[in-house]
Formats: sequence, C-alpha cells, structure tokens
Amino acid sequence: MKLIRVGAGVLNQVPLDWKGNAARIRACIEEARSQGVSILCLPELCITGYGCEDAFFSRGVHEAALRTLREVVPATKGMVVSLGLPLFHGSAVVNAVCLAADGKILGFVAKKHLAGDGIHYEPRWFKPWPSGSRAEVELPGHGPDAAVFRCPIGDLLFEVGDVRIGFEICEDAWVAQRPGAALAAKGVDVIMNPSASHFAFGKQAVRERLVLEGSRAFGVSYIYSNLLGNEAGRIIYDGGALIACNGKMMARGPRFSFADHRLTTALVDVDATRMSQARTASFQPDLARPDSDCVWADLKYPALEPVAALAEPTSWEASPRLKHEELTRALALGLFDYLRKSRSAGLVVSLSGGCDSAVVATVSALMVDLGVAELGLAGFLDKLRYVQRLAGVRDAREAARRLLTCVYQSTRNSSEVTRSAARAVADAIGAEFHELDVDALVGRYTEMVSAAVGRSLGWGTDDVTLQNIQARVRGPAAWMITNIQNALLLSTSNRSEAAVGYATMDGDTCGGLSPIAGVDKAFLRQYLVWLETEGPAGLRPIPALAAVTCQAPTAELRPSEQKQTDEKDLMPYDLLDAVERAAIRDKLTPLEVYKQMRAAFPKIEATQLGAWVARFFELWCRNQWKRERYAPSFHLDDENLDPKTWCRFPILSSGYESELEELRAYIARG
Repeated sequence: MKLIRVGAGVLNQVPLDWKGNAARIRACIEEARSQGVSILCLPELCITGYGCEDAFFSRGVHEAALRTLREVVPATKGMVVSLGLPLFHGSAVVNAVCLAADGKILGFVAKKHLAGDGIHYEPRWFKPWPSGSRAEVELPGHGPDAAVFRCPIGDLLFEVGDVRIGFEICEDAWVAQRPGAALAAKGVDVIMNPSASHFAFGKQAVRERLVLEGSRAFGVSYIYSNLLGNEAGRIIYDGGALIACNGKMMARGPRFSFADHRLTTALVDVDATRMSQARTASFQPDLARPDSDCVWADLKYPALEPVAALAEPTSWEASPRLKHEELTRALALGLFDYLRKSRSAGLVVSLSGGCDSAVVATVSALMVDLGVAELGLAGFLDKLRYVQRLAGVRDAREAARRLLTCVYQSTRNSSEVTRSAARAVADAIGAEFHELDVDALVGRYTEMVSAAVGRSLGWGTDDVTLQNIQARVRGPAAWMITNIQNALLLSTSNRSEAAVGYATMDGDTCGGLSPIAGVDKAFLRQYLVWLETEGPAGLRPIPALAAVTCQAPTAELRPSEQKQTDEKDLMPYDLLDAVERAAIRDKLTPLEVYKQMRAAFPKIEATQLGAWVARFFELWCRNQWKRERYAPSFHLDDENLDPKTWCRFPILSSGYESELEELRAYIARG
C-alpha cells in the first residue's frame, strides 16, 4: 500500500494580474502543504489567467508569465505542483502546463486539443501540440547574469519519486481519443487535469462522468482542478474540483465559492491503481516503452496511514431544483466578482415591478447573503474594502442596502400594481429605493418633436416611437444615480427579448452589465416563483415577490386601456422559447420549425402558429444589431445568443424571404 495525499486547487484569478495571481497560487500551495498534500493540481493558465484574449500575442505577457513562474516555483519545495501558462516556442504560442517539483521546473506539457467552439477561441491564440512530439525550450535563468537553461516540452510524462504523472489539459479529456489511454499504457499512476471549464447548467454532471470514467478506464488516480469565479467578465467558472480513483469519487470540492481559492484533497493508493491495471484483462501496457518521453526527479513522499473517508456534507447540489440553485449561485458570484474587479462601489437596478428586474435585484441582494454566509461579514467586507459606503456596516442587510440601489420611474402609463410591487421587492431585499416621475420629460420630448415634424404624435401613427421615448427617458436618471455612486448599472433584458429585439436600445438596455441576457423568460418566471416560495438552500424565501409573480408580463408603455402585455405583443413565451431553440440552436428552417411546433403545440391554430413562427424569424433577422450592442452578459448555458461569445449571425441578411414564402405556401395548402 502506497498512500499519497493529492490535492486539487481552484483559483479565482484575474487576467494579467501578475502579483495577485502569484499570491493566490502561493496561498493555495501553502494551504496544501499544511494539509500534507504531496501532489497538487492547479488550473489551466493560472499564472496569466485564461481570459487574456489577444494579449496572448504580446511578447511582454510571455516574459511576465515566465518571470512569475520563476517567482512561484520555489514555493513548491517538497511537493509536486502543476502551473499553467502560455509558452512561446518555435514561432507558436502553446497552452502549457509546467510541472514543478521540490522547487525546480521539470518540464512542460502542451495542450493537444484546443477548445474552439462556442465561447472558446483557443485556436485563435494557441497551436495544438502534435501527439508524440517532444522538444526543448530555452528559459531565462535567475538574476541578470544567469545563463539560459533548457527544459523539455511536449508529449511528456514525469516520474517523481516512484510515482508516474501525466496530463490531460481540459479539452483533452472531452475528445474521443483522450490522451489518458496512451498515458495509462505507459504506466502513469496519476493523471492531472488542469482546466478552465466554463459554467453551464447541468455541466458538472458531465465533468464528473469524465473524471470517474477516466480514473476507471485508465486505472489511475485522476485529479481535476478548475478556475473559479468571474475571471474576465462574461465567463463564470464554478470551481468544483474532483478527485477520483479506480472509478470511485474520492472527493468533490464546493462550487461557486466566494473565496480566493479552495483546496480539495484525498488520500489515494498508488499500489491499488497499479494492481487494478494488472488485473484488467483488456488493459495492454506498453512493456517496451522508451524512456525518451519521461522526465525523472527525486522526491521522498511522507509515509501515511489509512484514514476513514469523511462523509460529504449535504449540499444544495442534491436539490431537485438544481438549475434554480445553480442560477442563483452563478449570478451571485458573477456579480460579486464583476463588482469588485471593476472597482465599482455598488449596483443600480431600474426596478420596473416586473419579473426581469425583480430577478436581477433579488439576486444582487442574495449575492450579499451568500458571500457573508461563506466568508463572514468581515471577510466579505474585506474584499470590498475600497467601497467607502460600507464603512461601519453591522450586518448583511445593511451591506445590501449600501451596495444596492433600485429605481422605479413612472409615466402616466405606469400602474399602481407595478409601483407597489417595485417598492415591496426593494423593501424585502433591503435595497435603497428611489421613485421618480418622468412623465413630464416624456411630454416635453413629445411636444418638441411634434413641433419639429409639424404634426402631433399619436398612438395610431406613432406607436413604437411613443413607447420607446418612455423607456429612453428613464436611462439618464439611472445613469446619473449610477455615476453619483460610482456604481455599476445592471441591464435587465432576458434572452427571449434578445431573440426578437423586444427591448428599447438606450432605454431598458442601458447598463454596463446584462446578467440575465442568457436566460429565457419562461424559466425566469418559474425561477421567481421559486424564490418567492422556497428560495436557495440555507436562505429564506421572499414572499414579497408574489406582488410580481401574480402579474402578466407587460412593458407598460401603452395607455392602460389598451391592456398591453408582452405575450400579446409577441407570442406566448413558452412558444417563443421553443421556436428560438429550434431555429437558432438546432438551425432548422422556418418550415421545419413550424412542423416541430405543430407537434409540440397542437392546440394552437395552424394559421396563427405559422404567423408566429414567421414573426420570430422576421424579428430575429431585423434585430441582430441590437444583440451586437447589448451590454456584456454572463454565459450561463450553451444555448446563448450573445454574438460575442456564442451565436454569430449577420447584421444584414435576406431575412429568410424564400424560406418564409415556402412556409406560407405550405400552410395555405392545408
């Protein structure tokens, strides 16, 4: 029995934050050392940060990354640690992992399979490393007079002490031909997977399967580490370290932590994995393997005794409403990191009394509750110590009030229902609340433009114009309050609105960040009811949200006698979301979408359904320019419409003219 304590560290890094990133790496290494960890896996590109974008092409960035690596490596004394960074080699930039042991650099492994779909653009910056290839890279020595030294790089494994270590770097584990099979054949005992794996609903279950199956099929101990938090603006990393051995999950790390780093450890038996390989009939080791791909180093591992495995505490991850819990924690952590990394002093929300703004405001308050619950009030405030308004705060509710401001702006078309709902929500979540009447401003703009065009504007001829001016007039006051507080204005647009352009540019789209632009309206309505009646694990529900959930969604931009609702303007939201997925995610033609919707919504009359499907495609094409202008949004699932991170579409197109003619002809034939 050869027992070794291994660890997976998750880190909340910042692109190009050399001092901060190095400090968090060292802190994680020191915690691992204090817990007796001998082998520690840290995330992909943890030295530079993953989201450096085109800065990966800067020579200065590579020099700073190597300088930071040299500063961190001495902290690995007595341990084995993986450290991710970009490396310039042979006129190419590669996504590399440095393995350091006992305070020395042993070599670099470069990523073979680059993530180049959806939100990831790795092939723009990196070149994939060819399997089986090895080379040497020159590194500057320590000090001004130190000579350069050469290190191995490529398709390597490492034997440190008598433990063989190999790598699958993030995407390497997601492809059909995983490197782990070749590593296992070469007698690897431990596979490290340093990752920068973005959060998406339900994705953690897939990760767990990859880690478990990798450990079982390859007969190894498998260590998976990930980034944590909102690193660069749009992507949220959930952490969630995993350690598995021979198909058994040994440890899971918490997800969506507010800490700078979290460490997950487990005791693994190297002899047990070796014997597992030996007794598996289908396992074929490379008994004549050459030594040219292996780097050796001495290290003495401490003698350890078996200990009873600790039972995992009951977690919110066991909730039957996992998607609701994930959304709460992803938004809360994403907002918290965006707030502090942008050095904003608070959050401002235009609270309309409707669903979307209620979700954004409520999650902003839950950000405080969740952060204080994990870090304690002092720890939470310490991360926001630059915010002067937080001086002297005594509890979480007071912190929420000083961080969150909600503004309700009424016109003559606003109802008492939404006014009361907005105030009730703000009071329930503890936000500062302002109510402004902007009707006079709307009137003055209308009179001014009427005089300019030589006629009175009216609802019969100028419907969209008169709706939009109300939304746009609200923007300046929201921005003024935001500027006064040096805060961050949050836009409240959702994905369903983005799909069809049901939003006023420079009006309700005003903001520096759009947290829920990736979430569909139908789910947001369900989510708000859940917040009202159940709430996240460990926190209380918010009954005051009933003032919002009882309403039919409405923009309240037309006179009240017209009884405006979103679904009358558009179509039922459940249909809109289904059409969007079929048309945009699945890339079906209008006729194919119509046929699919006929099966899914048999109660809708055929002509009406066809009109709604056609309307979706027309609005989708017409409003791509709006999606291009939305404030940065969080990537929350892999059905996003954000053209900057997921879904590309031309701003100018034919608008599916031929395809819609085909649809109408099909419906006309009955």
